[in-house]
Amino acid sequence: MSCDFFALANTGVQGLHPYQAGKPTDELERELGLTNIVKLASNENPLGVGELVKVALEKQLAGITRYPDANGFYLKQALADKYDLAPAQFTLGNGSNDVLELIARSFVTPEHEVIFAQHAFVVYPLVTQAIGATGVAVPAKDWGHDLPAMLAAITERTRLIFIANPNNPTGTFLTAEALYEFLTQVPKDVIVVLDEAYFEYVDKELQAPSITWLTAFSNLIITRTFSKAYGLAGLRVGYSMSHPDIADILNRVRQPFNCNSFALAAAQAALSDHDFLTASVALNNQQRGVLETFFRDQGIGYIPSKGNFITMELVQDPAVVYQALLHKGVIVRPVAGYGLTKHLRVSIGTELENETFMQALLAVFTELDAQ
Repeated sequence: MSCDFFALANTGVQGLHPYQAGKPTDELERELGLTNIVKLASNENPLGVGELVKVALEKQLAGITRYPDANGFYLKQALADKYDLAPAQFTLGNGSNDVLELIARSFVTPEHEVIFAQHAFVVYPLVTQAIGATGVAVPAKDWGHDLPAMLAAITERTRLIFIANPNNPTGTFLTAEALYEFLTQVPKDVIVVLDEAYFEYVDKELQAPSITWLTAFSNLIITRTFSKAYGLAGLRVGYSMSHPDIADILNRVRQPFNCNSFALAAAQAALSDHDFLTASVALNNQQRGVLETFFRDQGIGYIPSKGNFITMELVQDPAVVYQALLHKGVIVRPVAGYGLTKHLRVSIGTELENETFMQALLAVFTELDAQ
């Protein structure tokens, strides 16, 4: 007789459901036999990667039999030079998701509370529940973070606060002034994680000087990633910046080879490819405007976004629209799991990809109206 392994699992894990990623193109190809597919579901960079990354990856092939540098010395040094920090302030991860989990598992116990916003990144409640801690989801304000309400939610049990800026999946944005004022009021023994996965897409005049705040707020951790604007989603490399004492703790828990050789080399090369980053951001900003104009012209509601995606609000059933788009070879992202039951999120692609999406969406609306 088999053992009841479910009963052996941690209580928090028993109630979890696996993270639902955007549907892969090859999965849709297997399901429907389609070959011309546009994926606008996972906020990936539609330009691919820059030439410097390709060269760096080619060089790594010769050393594929060797373990990677467990400490990521050269990438940390490159990041330290870029941000004028010490290498000891960085923690590398298998994507920034990895770092977010490291932070929670290093500092949170079942006796603690973790604060995050309604409609915020799903990893925050997932890791909180897995640990067995209490998640405190503060109701959203205008689809984003209500910072005064989050401050009011702090109790003696609060250990960690997650803030995504811009927020995924709503794309909402907090000003530098609001964030700084918030940090001044958070108790020093409550850690604040500022998740800036989409930082590079924010207009430069609006970008918060968050890295300079690390000196004033020792309880601040900033996380960023190479998966979005830098185009390295498939290699999975992210990082955090923090007080050296926090980084020391995170690096004690971190898997020693959580960033492979190709990821380390590609990230270092991407960091120096300013032309590719500039082109990626420029394309995103231009095409974001195209999609916003389309939504307004068609009377489709949407949440203004500072990221490389837009969440649209539909009159039609989002689940029905999603499935209909799949049959036309367009993959977008359902977000009902985020409490956004009338919405779908679409990543911003190339001009051709976005045009394909817009035409497919209009065709779906026409078909549904005719039913």
